[in-house]
Amino acid sequence: MRRYFLVTLIFVLFMAGCAPDFGEQEEAVVDESIEDAEQDTAIIPKYSLSEQNYRVLIDSKLSKARGVITNQVANRLDIDELEEGLRRHSKTVFSPDDHFFQEGQYITEDILYDWLERYDEEEEPLGLNPEINLEGDVDPVEEEADNPKYLSHVLEQNYLKKTDEDVVELAGISIAIAMKSVYRYRTEIGGPYYYEDISREDMIREANEVAAEVVQRTRQIEGLENVPIMLALYREAEQNDLVPGNFVARTVIAEDSASVGNWEAIDEEYVLFPSNYGESTYPDTWATLVDFESDVASYFPNYVSVIGKGFYQEEQLRNLKIEIPVSFYGKAELIGFTQYVYGLVMSGFPNNYDLEINITSGDKQEALIIREAGAEEGFVHIYH
Repeated sequence: MRRYFLVTLIFVLFMAGCAPDFGEQEEAVVDESIEDAEQDTAIIPKYSLSEQNYRVLIDSKLSKARGVITNQVANRLDIDELEEGLRRHSKTVFSPDDHFFQEGQYITEDILYDWLERYDEEEEPLGLNPEINLEGDVDPVEEEADNPKYLSHVLEQNYLKKTDEDVVELAGISIAIAMKSVYRYRTEIGGPYYYEDISREDMIREANEVAAEVVQRTRQIEGLENVPIMLALYREAEQNDLVPGNFVARTVIAEDSASVGNWEAIDEEYVLFPSNYGESTYPDTWATLVDFESDVASYFPNYVSVIGKGFYQEEQLRNLKIEIPVSFYGKAELIGFTQYVYGLVMSGFPNNYDLEINITSGDKQEALIIREAGAEEGFVHIYH
């Protein structure tokens, strides 16, 4: 019996030594920056998805305004770009090398809903959208059109740094102010919707006033009195647009300041292909996609169309995503088509921008082709 136990113990120890080591994650105390507050422990992931990405603290703290954005921003693409784009612009202030990301913990749901209302001295004194007067002999349609709700959302993100004592402290916050490009409204329940276009100039004018007030109020929130603030303005797309809107300006408020200084213009946009705007503004990309679509049609004439979405910074293409919807009747057909498309990528597309091609059939993803900027070859995956 003793010999059996000894052999079993040696076997268990041997197997434990051969077991995969998934590595230990770092742990750090999250400093609430509030006296006598209960301190929580967060896990710091050992790796980020890439050198350009932040490591996200793993804890139980979801955004204090979680869910508000989906109720206020109509276009799902805007929601994604608002969050991802704010992180992208935050890198100019809070380096991913020594900062960690956490969802907003200070601007709560209740605070945010108050800010998004119309100003009313008696009922909604905290509202940041224009006041409206519907009393007396007033046409409500014209009154709404003359005083649109410009502001749709205020997004907060937190950036933290680790101290020598294994404490993670707030190092700064980023705030995105999302403004409408089209005001959609109706004046009675069940009535028709009306649409009022908002010019870029009007949006910027209103955004400046909103931004100044947001910074003043942010400084009054406990824990945010003396931290740097990266502030960015975002112009939303229309509700049914196939590409998101874009950030238009940003600025940094120093830790000892509560006022907005000069704005730095942001020159970036998302462009849909095919479109008249894409053809007139970026004819080279448009021509490349026209040739690509012609080549695809010669191989597989029963596809629907090629849809491209380009992301430009300072008029330079940085990322191009293409979707090719096709109906396949067998795996060999899919493999052959994917190989053909990959050949077109290698011969017809410049490699000075990131390229992603999604081959779909109905609602199903069939194949993926990716080539990073500067790479000589791409990556191909066929889904099973």
